[in-house]
Parts: sequence; structure tokens; C-alpha cells
Amino acid sequence: MSQKTPAILASVPLFSGLEPHDLDLLAGLALQKNYRKGELIFSDGDPGDGFYIVAQGQVKVFKASAEGKEQILHVFGPGEPIGEVAVFAGIPFPASAAALAKSVLLFFPRDAFIRLIAKEPALAMKLLAVLSMRLKQFTVQVENLSLKEVPGRIASHLLFLAEEQSNRDRVTLTISKGQLASLLGTIPETLSRIQAKMAAEGLIRVSGREITLLDMDRIEALAENGKL
Repeated sequence: MSQKTPAILASVPLFSGLEPHDLDLLAGLALQKNYRKGELIFSDGDPGDGFYIVAQGQVKVFKASAEGKEQILHVFGPGEPIGEVAVFAGIPFPASAAALAKSVLLFFPRDAFIRLIAKEPALAMKLLAVLSMRLKQFTVQVENLSLKEVPGRIASHLLFLAEEQSNRDRVTLTISKGQLASLLGTIPETLSRIQAKMAAEGLIRVSGREITLLDMDRIEALAENGKL
């Protein structure tokens, strides 16, 4: 365990509000694991023998078809848990995870963590809140991919980023164009074309990975009806 581990855990929403003693107990369970960019963390179907929290870097969770086509389900950054659903449901990991950048993760073995939360009801309640939010995010993603056209998916994602980054005027993309296209169920060329059209119509202004939201009312309408 690193001396920095309790401080890292204190910044994790899942563990916010816990007493220093409880954070020390959690830190005592954590195993630090380092991953290179592109390195696989776990594979679809692997035993859910523990969950992870991102300490540094970025991790993508994805599904891959037999033909090798990849669909990114989510991208996680510092402070976010990964694999907790499988761990507490007692099932194998339902997707794969890989590092998008050089990353440091904290691994919590399932059995030891379950013994700890049995003694800490407050921690169990926080875990339920995180799982509920995660379910909401996946529900929105399934709705976007199955019911909305690509422009609506892009607009919905921009609104999600604006809320996540607490900024209604400007958002910063934290993943590459190819990864964003996979997350939204499209291809980079289509993503670029629609972003350009949204810019031409005065909805957004794109500068590298920074996107200025120029007309929130029209972006919200686009997210709702899905058509430019």
C-alpha cells in the first residue's frame, strides 16, 4: 500500500464522508496495479474477483464482437470505480477493460471488501448510490444508441459532459475522436461531419478537444429529437 492511498480514497465519491480510521482499513485492502497504455485490465468473462478504482489515468470498458469490432461502453477517470457491479452480483465481468493511457489502479479483492462493508453500513449505502447512478448512465446510453440518430447522440453526450464538468458554456473531450465515435456507436468520419454541420449551424464551436456550446436550447432540442 502506498502512503498516498488513504488520500486517494478520501477523494473518491464512493468513500466520501468516511472516517480516517475507515479509510485506513480500506487502504489496507488496496493493491496498487500499474498499466501501460493499451494494456488489458480484465477480459469479458473473467471471474469478478475484485473491483478497481482509477487513481491515475483513464480506462475504457468495452465489448468486442467475434469480428473484432469494438463498442466502448464507458470511459472512467480518477476516482471512479470499475467492475463493482460484477463483484457484488457475484458474476463474471460482463465486458473488458483496458488502459487508455498510462494508468494506476487500486484493486480491492472481493472477499475482503465484502467482509469490510458488512461491518460498515454507511459504506454499503454509498455503494448502492454509485450503482444506481451507474445504472442510470447505462440506461441513457442504451436509449441513445437504440432510439436516437447520431446527431442526437452527439448532442446528448455534450449535455452529459456539460453536467459532469459543471460548465454550461464549454466542455473538454477527454478521449480521442475514434474512442468518442465508438462510445456513440458511429465512426470518426460521421462524427466529424456532424460536428462540422453543428458548427456551421451555430450550435457549437470546435477547437481541438474543446467544444464551446453556443446555443443550449437548440442542443437540448437536438438531443431530444435527434435530427439536425
